[in-house]
Amino acid sequence: MIKTICSRCILDTSVEDIWFDEHGECKYCKIHDEMEKLHPLDIGPEKELKKIVDEIKHKGRNKSYDCISGVSGGRDSTYTLYMAVKLGLRPLAVHFDNGWNSDISVKNIKKACEKLNVPLYTVVADWEEFKDLQIAFLKASTPDADVPTDYAIYSVLYEVAQIENVRYILNGHSFRTEGTSPVSWTYMDPLYVSSVHKRFGKLKKFKSFPHMTFLKLLWFSFAKGIREVRLMEFIDYKKKDVDGILKNELGWEYYGGHHHENLYTKFFQSYYLPTKFNIDKRKTELSAMVRSGQITREEALKEVQQTPYEYDEDVVKYALNKLGLSKNEFEEIMNSSLKSHDDYNTYLPFIKLMRFPIRIATKLHILPHILYLKYAK
Repeated sequence: MIKTICSRCILDTSVEDIWFDEHGECKYCKIHDEMEKLHPLDIGPEKELKKIVDEIKHKGRNKSYDCISGVSGGRDSTYTLYMAVKLGLRPLAVHFDNGWNSDISVKNIKKACEKLNVPLYTVVADWEEFKDLQIAFLKASTPDADVPTDYAIYSVLYEVAQIENVRYILNGHSFRTEGTSPVSWTYMDPLYVSSVHKRFGKLKKFKSFPHMTFLKLLWFSFAKGIREVRLMEFIDYKKKDVDGILKNELGWEYYGGHHHENLYTKFFQSYYLPTKFNIDKRKTELSAMVRSGQITREEALKEVQQTPYEYDEDVVKYALNKLGLSKNEFEEIMNSSLKSHDDYNTYLPFIKLMRFPIRIATKLHILPHILYLKYAK
């Protein structure tokens, strides 16, 4: 089957929920343009950045910290922490250890926190609980198998913010370098996580896993006034420049691929997704770089067409061994019919119904605007 490709970026009809306008530009280019209107870099971004930084400082006065900054040892989170300190903020670095940290990521986190004189708060997952959820998502046969980590990180950041009485969470995501992940590739909500675990998990319930329910999100957002800030949206963030800054200033090391600082994510993105679902997440990231003018469309096409997503066989073996999956069990997972989040219970029908008020709330900074980006149609 011949794929239709966006005339502006490199996303194509391998993304199930994609659509194109009369000029051949895709839905995700439209979302990018909307975000550019909200956070333009060509008309005084410094003023907008100063406003949010001053607000964070003001709300955090007389507190030990004025913001929470999630850290993974990767480029985006490390640079966010670096910029927070450079801007005069007083962050508490928070790390969720899901048991899959690479040696490089551990070193990067340690060196960054020490050199920036930032305290580190680490939440370690209960391995048996977390493993049970990861295996459940593999058995669910959806392309969302890395959701347990994303979901736990999201939950932990809000919970720590509440514990420390901090109003702001710094997120290292940038739509200019990472784009918006297609909902058909990555979907996440509390009901979905519970639904998958109930069907495929062995443990009846979790005792310690951070579970961000819908009611908790409302509590954190409305009652506690906790707000997520994507600091990189206020900054002209260029990856080619950032690597040098982090290496020189913090002794940071690169780990070979986007989000490959986590060994499970490395296994997931470089082997599991391309092999089972024919999904190459580089397309999302490279498309974002094309839209923001950091690389050309031709360069992006060349990378994905001429260079297959290479995987490390040792990492695959390590992942299966750590999860306790036999070769036959994994083959059964890889050969099972493809599913999506639509095959399980989710809040997505409700979110679609409430799209307009959620969008209003997003623009008023009441709910994390990640909701609008994920579910915009």
